Amino acid sequence: MSLWTASEIATAVHGEASADFAVTGVTFDSREVGPGDLFVALTGEATDGHRFLAGAYANGAGGAIVSTPGAGPAVVVADTMAALEDLGRAARARTAATIIGITGSVGKTGTKEALAAALDRAAPGRTHWSVKSYNNHTGVPLSLARMPAATRFGVFEMGMNHAGELTALTGMVRPHIAIVTAIAPAHTAFFSGEEAIADAKGEIFQGLEPGGTAIIPFDSPHRDRLIAAARPHAARIVTFGLGEGADVRALDTVSVNNGGGSFVCARVGARELSFTVSQPGAHWVSNALAVLAAVDAAGGDLGLAGLALADMGGLPGRGQRFLTSVGGGDALVIDESYNANPSSMRATLAVLAATPGRRIAVLGGMRELGADSGDYHAALAGPIDEAGISRAILVGAEMAPLAAALEGRVDFVHVADAAAAREALRAMLAAGDAVLIKGSNGIGLSAVVAALADSGMAGVAD
Repeated sequence: MSLWTASEIATAVHGEASADFAVTGVTFDSREVGPGDLFVALTGEATDGHRFLAGAYANGAGGAIVSTPGAGPAVVVADTMAALEDLGRAARARTAATIIGITGSVGKTGTKEALAAALDRAAPGRTHWSVKSYNNHTGVPLSLARMPAATRFGVFEMGMNHAGELTALTGMVRPHIAIVTAIAPAHTAFFSGEEAIADAKGEIFQGLEPGGTAIIPFDSPHRDRLIAAARPHAARIVTFGLGEGADVRALDTVSVNNGGGSFVCARVGARELSFTVSQPGAHWVSNALAVLAAVDAAGGDLGLAGLALADMGGLPGRGQRFLTSVGGGDALVIDESYNANPSSMRATLAVLAATPGRRIAVLGGMRELGADSGDYHAALAGPIDEAGISRAILVGAEMAPLAAALEGRVDFVHVADAAAAREALRAMLAAGDAVLIKGSNGIGLSAVVAALADSGMAGVAD
């Protein structure tokens, strides 16, 4: 079945179709174009998507949205970015799906994936969600445009690093349910403090549909601020957390599988249920509670949600675990290479602390932390001590304050970049080790993970 026809696209984006066509997918990245896709030729400061039109058609694109006509079937518009936004709005307008929007300083991608898996159990094949971290001004309309009309549940991640950005995104998504996972120091270079971050995250509630539900972290010091932001827009406010008084609350948690997950007894309103969270760490218990709150608000099946949480695999760059061959045996790799802020660093170091074996941490600099960046980095010395780290590899100039704080406390090396980190890890990794790799995406530690995934250090001795 087609996702869009040429006439539907032309109507949605106020353009003119050069020919009749139908498409089954949408992308603005020519490298992702597959047979039957719609290619949106975005024009940016660095490049122009129109340069890749021929390649998109060669890869099987069924049509394109362009501002300059090419050799293949297309809908011609004045502004392709505006057209992508209009197509996303049209997709949202034509569906009767229950829409859930998710934001937060940490945990939003994992929560989005877990919630999508939980809802897909109840509506197989009729649950749609944003892929990867498509959560910005281009990713959100693209994710909307990809949503089939017959979708039952739609789950959309929304991110921001400046005030006002979520207002625009939530206005496109128009969620029935809006979740804030957590507030933490992230992008602090662009905010006066955590209160301002909370205010910016609270913008998600402005897009709530009438009768909508706001889901808020009960244990957050910014809970009341978020509730105040939600109250003018939400018919119902639900809190989740560990504290007495949370609407969705973990009554008891027990670590299982050698710290590789948690068994949770929880109360959801007047009901109690027990389930396993396959992902390790207290932050994943919190994510799971947010998922249960959203499933309940969406009229989903809590029992099936529990099964989905037990089956969740780790996400690349966000907690995925795998074994790599080294020194005649295997070492465990915990891949947290996609992003980092002070809160997520502490959480994942606590996960490493519960992991058997000699513990190695490869930690990249945390970016966009503003004037307090040095203090935030130095403050990681305590969590590193508490995690029982045997060796640490600190990557990037931002890590200099942490290196100074660790002097004489932990065996570490401070290197300039990911390539040097890979060589340092090559020299120390041994069978039986557990290595955590985490840093801001711009540090490039995913290359270190890729080398390990390819068993590129196989045969290295202690």
